[in-house]
Amino acid sequence: MRYSAFSIVKQALSGNRNWAPAWREPQPKAHYDVIIVGGGAHGLATAYYLAKEFSTANIAVLEKSYIGSGNAGRNTTIIRSNYMLPGNSAFYELSLKLWEGLERELNYNAMVSQRGMVYLIHSDSQRDAMARAGNAMLMNGSDAELLDREQVRRLLPYLNYDHARFPILGAFVQRRAGTVRHDAVVWGYARAADSRGVDIIQDCEVTAIRRQDGLVTGVETSKGFIGCNKLALATAGNTSTVGRMAGLDLPIESHVLQAFVSEGLKPLIDHVIIYGTGGHFYISQSDKGGLVFGADLDGYSSYAQRGNLAAVESTMADGVALIPGLSRVRALRAWGGIMDMTMDGSPIIDRTPVDNLYLNGGWCYGGFKATPASGFCFAHLIARNEPHPVARLLRLDRFERGFPLDEGGKGPQPNLQ
Repeated sequence: MRYSAFSIVKQALSGNRNWAPAWREPQPKAHYDVIIVGGGAHGLATAYYLAKEFSTANIAVLEKSYIGSGNAGRNTTIIRSNYMLPGNSAFYELSLKLWEGLERELNYNAMVSQRGMVYLIHSDSQRDAMARAGNAMLMNGSDAELLDREQVRRLLPYLNYDHARFPILGAFVQRRAGTVRHDAVVWGYARAADSRGVDIIQDCEVTAIRRQDGLVTGVETSKGFIGCNKLALATAGNTSTVGRMAGLDLPIESHVLQAFVSEGLKPLIDHVIIYGTGGHFYISQSDKGGLVFGADLDGYSSYAQRGNLAAVESTMADGVALIPGLSRVRALRAWGGIMDMTMDGSPIIDRTPVDNLYLNGGWCYGGFKATPASGFCFAHLIARNEPHPVARLLRLDRFERGFPLDEGGKGPQPNLQ
């Protein structure tokens, strides 16, 4: 069924009793050409582009819970492409361009809102750094703009401009950045992949990876053994544990990143705002009126989808320092996502030392915004056994070769990335 204004009216007249399920609930086959482990946004996007762009048939996506139950449903929904290094800039710009046409591509309302991102500047040195980053973005075909203090004040009058430690001196702006409804992205890709014959198998946990003569032959799951010609891992947050099933020791640590949502408010914040010096605080407002915000990692390795109170207190303090009015707003709930933190803060899309095993992971803070390009480039890699040009530097062996993509300049310390 194709969604349209006509179909909405037609279904309404029938009492909405004739909507078809968005995707099937198939039982696993004995063997697939490609198995993708992980039913989040990246895994489903990979399956969709494999089927559509590379004409790959007989694909399965295995998810241990329900689709979107992991990091895809546990983030702050921000999309942007304000990256500077060659290994990242073209990749994230491709992703942003794919976001711009995603709803038409999938025939699904993903609530893409290019409301603009405002990255606040608090010092002269930070202004210089933002100018350098913005010029690099412009040279790479992206958009960037610098605003002075008064321009920011006219745009965002409710901020604290005279904070004793972090006064607001200006801002770096990317107008094409914004937010997307994370659940809708997962549902849209699932529906589109299913329509092209992809089997989406939920409640199917992978417990072991079976190998023979140096190649992967399939996976042991909670629904039995499933064979495959190629196996692709897209298990954000648990990449290192799943990788160990295949004997891989990956340069990844898992950390918790908390996010929060407030009670519903009247429209207030119509941009994504990033408080870059005070404490890496970021905030936007959802269509339901809730303020969605987060800050830094909890600072220690964990696989728990929850965080600690110290990070909660720090996040709230950053928010009130930036927007004093937040002190009168109630936070409704919080959640934690498990972050794959690489040693240089940049992701991995590459073949592994096992010839028919492919890896997508290490997304750090950049996972959700990378979804369309990640799926497209990973599908390209699986189908053609060679990296897509914009992902050619996102190699697994770059750490061994001494070619890190240290976008943040933090060194080989995942907790600082």
